[in-house]
Amino acid sequence: MDLNGKTAIVAGGGRDIGRACVMRLAEAGAQVAINYHSSSEGAESAVKEIVSAGGKAFAMQGDMTKEAEVAKFVDRTVSEFGKIDIVMPVTGGLVARKTIVEMTLDHWQKVMDLNATSAFLLIKTALPHIPEGGAIVNIASQAARDGGGGGAIAYAASKGAVVTMTRGMAKELGPKIRVNAICPGMIDTDFHNVFTKPEARKHVAGVTPLKREGTSEDVANLATYLASSEAAFITGACVDINGGTLFS
Repeated sequence: MDLNGKTAIVAGGGRDIGRACVMRLAEAGAQVAINYHSSSEGAESAVKEIVSAGGKAFAMQGDMTKEAEVAKFVDRTVSEFGKIDIVMPVTGGLVARKTIVEMTLDHWQKVMDLNATSAFLLIKTALPHIPEGGAIVNIASQAARDGGGGGAIAYAASKGAVVTMTRGMAKELGPKIRVNAICPGMIDTDFHNVFTKPEARKHVAGVTPLKREGTSEDVANLATYLASSEAAFITGACVDINGGTLFS
């Protein structure tokens, strides 16, 4: 995959899937703008690695659920790199496992903003700077397909919104810009380190045809492919990456 001359903007690029996407995009030749919220160490080390390898990158802290902070991030990207060819909104999370009975409106709104609103804001703000041939790659979830595990209704609903938004944007923004999403299953990240019991992870891996959890690099490889010209006839797709746990 050749992304030389391309600029990628990645929200949530300081750890796990986001950081892996940053590094894979840079390896393919893209210059990368990295947003992080609290993972400064991962974001700054990514910049150092990219620059040391001869690439271009910067990292910037910001809350991608806040319109003004998204605007600052996009403005700096355009100021330093001139355009935005690839948009990857990776910002997201579960926050906490809560059943409907336990859930407050504040929790519901926080999860929706973190996963869906953040993607909407980054895409909307970046759009004026994306030339023809640009690509947007959203990060949805297997939870958008199956409703998620216990206490993940808000998260699943927010990722379902990302899936539907992806399909709508593919129709609205084509043929100038392609829009796709990725639906990861059980990926070895802090998400599951915090919110999923070890025995549940072991069980899921055991019943998966490939007999393992996925890695952030697995997801990054797919994301970079969808962002590249090699995926030129793919848009509106929500691609499963789960080792065969769920077929759709």
